Amino acid sequence: MGEYILEVRNLKKYFQTSYGTVKAVDDISFEVVKGTTMGLVGESGSGKSTTGHVVVGLFPPTAGKIIFKGKDISVPLEKRPKKIKRDIQMVFQDPASSLNPKKIIRDIVGLPLLVHRMVETREELEEKVSKLLELVELPPEDYMYRRPGDLGGGEKQAVSIARAIATNPSFVIFDEPTSALDVSIQAKIINAILDIQEKFKLSSLFITHDLSLMRNISSHVAIMYLGKIVEIAPTEVFFQKPMHPYTQMLLSSVPVLTKEEEELKPKGIESVGEIGSPIHPPKGCRFHPRCPYAIKGMCDKKEPMLKEIEPGHFVACHLYD
Repeated sequence: MGEYILEVRNLKKYFQTSYGTVKAVDDISFEVVKGTTMGLVGESGSGKSTTGHVVVGLFPPTAGKIIFKGKDISVPLEKRPKKIKRDIQMVFQDPASSLNPKKIIRDIVGLPLLVHRMVETREELEEKVSKLLELVELPPEDYMYRRPGDLGGGEKQAVSIARAIATNPSFVIFDEPTSALDVSIQAKIINAILDIQEKFKLSSLFITHDLSLMRNISSHVAIMYLGKIVEIAPTEVFFQKPMHPYTQMLLSSVPVLTKEEEELKPKGIESVGEIGSPIHPPKGCRFHPRCPYAIKGMCDKKEPMLKEIEPGHFVACHLYD
């Protein structure tokens, strides 16, 4: 195992509402090895996007620690050193809402360069923005002076990616970067991300609900359910031998095109029910109301702990006690 660039330790993020306490992220731990990508997967409401927002600093953690390059950065964004802000960037799910509609593309992509004083002249700014746009396959002569409203969804997301890598970060969080795009555009954005990861040797956290993306994007996969991580494994092992019933349910729901792919899917478990409430999560294992293998008197009473079942393969399930 290589050097960790990111370590998340017992992280919690709770939100107080008029209905009660939303336990969006409830005591999770994981690591990202330098130069690799961790895939964070789960249904809507699992807490995966909130995890990304806490790591990047948009939300302060309720409890737990975030260790980046060996330093504790578990503080609100305004208290983080400028170097850390520059070194951790994020690409958001909806590019339309993350880009200022009144600004031209040059100013949107160039803003981080100005904030972090990475350019001194207007000419230097335009030169660097041009190179960034070329990296995401947007010809500068066609896009530099346009506004977000003139662009399609894929083009907007390409601009978001260019802005995220403007400060030459070492860690980027991709929060469902293709979910708001047409299927025909998704592959182009994924290829752009892969090219940039290779070119800049980026480490990243890739958040998605689409398991099929994980095969090519990530080196490891973590599965979240209702604020908890229920399984972590190397990507190859994860697809060959999913252990947690929730992981098996997710994989059984992935659309396939061939009989060979169908034979690889877990058998005997179907997607049933809906994710529970983060305000009133089920007692014991949070997945037990939907689990066909739930053990009465155990799964509905005692919360399973994440433990290493095989080398590098961690599961939180009483079936493996």
